[in-house]
Amino acid sequence: MSGKAQPAFGGGRKPSERPSKICLACGRPFSWRKKWERDWDNVLYCSDRCRTAGKATGNAAGDSRR
Repeated sequence: MSGKAQPAFGGGRKPSERPSKICLACGRPFSWRKKWERDWDNVLYCSDRCRTAGKATGNAAGDSRR
């Protein structure tokens, strides 16, 4: 048994066991990625393209225009 603790999110897990979210711009599911490790709670979009589109239309979390 190793002395390392299991990371809180996706590191060390099989891809099918990693957490996922729904993109606010396109509505598709996306999973945890290593580059989002420290900021997973604030990740809202699956890609730069969706992030740009989401900000252009005002589809941010907490937006009450809809």
